[in-house]
Amino acid sequence: MTMRLRSCLSRFLLVVPVLAGCVATADAYSEFQKFVQTRSGRAINCAMCHANSDGPDGAGFGQIGGLSPEEIGRLNQARAAFEPGQAVDSPILNKFGNHIVATIGKTRLLEFRNRPEELAAALGTTSDLDGDGIPDWREYLDGTHPLKKTDGNPWLLFVNNLSRYRFHVIMIVFATVLTIYGLANLLRGSSEVHDATQEPK
Repeated sequence: MTMRLRSCLSRFLLVVPVLAGCVATADAYSEFQKFVQTRSGRAINCAMCHANSDGPDGAGFGQIGGLSPEEIGRLNQARAAFEPGQAVDSPILNKFGNHIVATIGKTRLLEFRNRPEELAAALGTTSDLDGDGIPDWREYLDGTHPLKKTDGNPWLLFVNNLSRYRFHVIMIVFATVLTIYGLANLLRGSSEVHDATQEPK
C-alpha cells in the first residue's frame, strides 16, 4: 500500500467516527417546538431555530450530512459552548438558534428541554433580531418567526409601525385634512359663482 493511499485511508477512518457521532447527536430538540405549537396554536417547523426547515438530520443545506469539514468544526465548537457568552456560529442553526445558545449556553438549553416555557424569560427582554419591535422572547411564545419582520402578532406590528412612522402618519393626516379643506372651499366657491351667474339681471 502506497504512502498516499495510507494517508487517505487514515483520514477517512478519523472522519467517519466524527460524522457518525454528529449524526447520532443531532441537535433537534422537539420539546421546544411542541411547547410553542401547543401554546400558540400555530404550526411551527424547525426553521424557527434551524438553518433547514426539516431540522438538522439529512444531507441538505444546513443539515449534518451535507456539512463540509470546516462546518463540522464550527458545529463541534458550538456544541462545546456550555456556558453563556461564547461565540456561537453553528451551521445547522439560524441566527436565532445561535443567539439562544450564545445567550444561555448549551447546559441551560439542555435543562430547558424539560421546562421549555422558561426559555422565554432566559432570553431577556432586549433582543429583537429582526427589528420589528417585538422582542424575541415574545415571538418564541407567540410562535412567530424571530427573523422575519412581517411575521409577528398583527396588533403589535401595527402599534410598533405606527409608533416608528408616527411623523409620516401625522404628515399624511395633515396633508389629507388640508386637501379636503381645499376641495371643500373650491366646491363652495364654484357653487357661489354658479349661483351668481344664475341670478336674473
